[in-house]
Amino acid sequence: MEFQKVSGNYNKDLRQLSTLDKEILKILLNPNNGKHSSEILSERTGSPISTIQRRRRQLEKEYLELSYTLIIEKFGWRRVDLLISTTSGKTDAIAKQLLTREEVVYVGKSIGEHTIDLRTEIIVKDNAELLDVLEDVKAMEGVRDTIWSEIVHVVGKKRSIPSYVIDRL
Repeated sequence: MEFQKVSGNYNKDLRQLSTLDKEILKILLNPNNGKHSSEILSERTGSPISTIQRRRRQLEKEYLELSYTLIIEKFGWRRVDLLISTTSGKTDAIAKQLLTREEVVYVGKSIGEHTIDLRTEIIVKDNAELLDVLEDVKAMEGVRDTIWSEIVHVVGKKRSIPSYVIDRL
C-alpha cells in the first residue's frame, strides 16, 4: 500500500472529488442553508436522487464530520478559549492533564504565535468559574502563561471551507 505525505499527515487514499461531489459539499457546508434532504440536493444539482444518496453516503463516510452543537449561551453558559504558553517540553503532559478537567471540551497543540503552544476550549457558567480555571491552569507545572479569549458576538458565518478550496479537491 502506497502512502503520500500531505501537510504532515500520511494519507493512503487521496482522490480527486467529482464535480458533483464538490457541488454537494458546497451545499452541505453552507451554514445558512440548514439541513438538506437528498431531494433538495437532487433539485439543486439536477442529479438523480439515487446518485445523490450514493454520493452523499460516501462523502459522509469518508470526508465529513457530522455533529450537533448545543447553543449553551441560551442557558447562560460561556464558551472560552485558553491560549497557553508552556515550558520545559511539558506541552503534551499539560494537554493530557487539561483533558482530565470536566470543563475542558477541546485541547489542541498549536503553531504560529511563538508563545502559544496549546489552545483549550472550556465551558464555564460565570467569571468566578473562569478565574478558578485560569488560576488552576497557571499553577500547573510547565505553564509559562495563560490568556483567555471569548467570542461575545458572532458578526457572521460563512461556509467552513471556501468554495475555491472545494474546487481544488
